[in-house]
Amino acid sequence: MKRLVSVISTVFLGFLLSNCSAEDDSPNFQFVPLQIVSAELPESFNLDETYQIQVSFIKPNGCTLYEGFDVTKEDQTVRNVVVVGSERIDTDDCTEQAVEQKATFNFVVLYNETYTFKFWLGETASGEDEYLEINVPVIP
Repeated sequence: MKRLVSVISTVFLGFLLSNCSAEDDSPNFQFVPLQIVSAELPESFNLDETYQIQVSFIKPNGCTLYEGFDVTKEDQTVRNVVVVGSERIDTDDCTEQAVEQKATFNFVVLYNETYTFKFWLGETASGEDEYLEINVPVIP
C-alpha cells in the first residue's frame, strides 16, 4: 500500500512539474469594482440588530465574476460599499453582454446614530468617484 501511494505521488508530482512553465505564474485575473445600480435598506435600524443589505450591480461582461463586498468604515457611522469582481485578463473570448445581479451582505448596528451608506456607482467622465448615499436612522 505504501508503495502504491508513493508511485501515485511520484506520477502526480511529475505531471504537475511537466505541465507548469515559467509563463504560467502570471495572474490570469484582476480585481475590479463593479457598478452598483441600487441598494435596499430598511427605513430605520434597531440598535444591536443584524440586517441583510441587498445590492444590485452590473457585471460588465462574461469574463467578470462576482467575488463579494468591500465595506470600509470612513467614520463611526459612515460606510463605503463597493462590489468586488474578478475579471479574466488572459482571454479576449468574453461575451460583451452586461448582466445585472443581486447580492447581500450582513450589517450589524453598533452605534445609536444615523448611518450613512455610500454605494459606489462608478466614475464620472473626469475620473471622480460617484456614490449613491443612503441615510438610515437608528431607533434605540
